[in-house]
Amino acid sequence: MANITKSQVIEALSHVIEPELHKDLVTLKMIENLQINDGAVDFTIMLTTPACPLKHQIEAEASAAVKAISGVETVSINFDSRVPSDARLMGRMDIGVKNAIAVASGKGGVGKSTTATNLAISLALDGAKVGLLDVDVYGPNIPLMMGVSGQPKGYNGKIQPLEAHGVKLMSMGFLVEKGQAVIWRGPMIHNAIRQFLEDVDWGGLDYLVIDLPPGTGDASLSLSQSIGLTGAVIVTTPQQVALDDVVRGVSMFQQLNVPVFGVIENMSYFVAPDTGTRYDIFGHGGGQEMAQQVGADFLGEVPLEPEVRKGGDEGTPIVIRDPKSPAAQSIREIARKVAAAVSLQNILHGQENTNIYGDPALKIIN
Repeated sequence: MANITKSQVIEALSHVIEPELHKDLVTLKMIENLQINDGAVDFTIMLTTPACPLKHQIEAEASAAVKAISGVETVSINFDSRVPSDARLMGRMDIGVKNAIAVASGKGGVGKSTTATNLAISLALDGAKVGLLDVDVYGPNIPLMMGVSGQPKGYNGKIQPLEAHGVKLMSMGFLVEKGQAVIWRGPMIHNAIRQFLEDVDWGGLDYLVIDLPPGTGDASLSLSQSIGLTGAVIVTTPQQVALDDVVRGVSMFQQLNVPVFGVIENMSYFVAPDTGTRYDIFGHGGGQEMAQQVGADFLGEVPLEPEVRKGGDEGTPIVIRDPKSPAAQSIREIARKVAAAVSLQNILHGQENTNIYGDPALKIIN
């Protein structure tokens, strides 16, 4: 049997390209815990996110590369993840959050909060540490949609966020009586947002998903001034009145120097459960066309399903309520695209070294 060396394995893996980052696994220092026992090769691939959308492609290509080495009989690949931090965010306000992702819409009624809750839960289901911050002060819907009530407690000078479906939560809805109107001017909103960021014990999150109020108002400006957002996604529906507002939303984030990860077309179509006939109730394809016009990625379309509404009303979002439904599957895939975009954003803007985790060397166990 040929004597397989670690150098041979590393050489083989140096030709496997990470499809999102466009560099090889060895250069990116993604190979750890390499062990060789006769013809059996075992190693760990350290992903930039547990929600990696191309994990299976990376696994297949890495396995094929190592199996091509003479004498290799079996290849066992383990996966772990370490999410890169947005150094801009950490430098401005170190709140124990690696990345902050805003979910925005140009107008109300497009399902922005529904999208935010399901995105946050999807990232958590994939193994990430996730928080969901509701800064829609005038219409805080996150407590209802996540099925949580009550007031947060204080501990060691910090507000302890509530939790549901593996996601840490904070919302003005936890702090006011049900049905009570919040009548605040801009400076009060700014102060509240800073308190939600600074005074809450977020506890080392990979992603903080932030549900913004619709439109281009004070909350977006306050967030950008306070922490600097890693990026934003914009939710729209196919009808023209909503699509026109996408342009305004993208323009706002461009002026605030916030990258736009892409556009999500919600309520994209409806499939009748009795006949299977598809209906484009609000039109179709406008979200993708508008994304192209503003130079943003089109992240995907989410169908209109009654269970999505029921899940939001009853505190069991669709990715929990009916994970095999087309809407849930679409949102899960969109969440993985967003996670990949976050990692790519950090790498391309030089927020991390060539070694994406800041580790000094390849970790190999002898």
